Amino acid sequence: MDAKVSKDMVIADMLRVDPGIAAILMASGMHCIGCPSAQGESLEEAAMVHGLNADELVTTVNDYLAKKTD
Repeated sequence: MDAKVSKDMVIADMLRVDPGIAAILMASGMHCIGCPSAQGESLEEAAMVHGLNADELVTTVNDYLAKKTD
């Protein structure tokens, strides 16, 4: 089964899917991956706080995950 993320996933859960996702989020401007908010905040909530498009982030992360399974 291929791993995928969604914008309603908590960031900490996304990082458990693949720790490499942290680099994508950090490159997008989310530098608080290890902060307490990341333990309970969804990707959509974090994207809103940082002025980012959650759907674009989901696409980028899922493209990354798909390439890892190729």
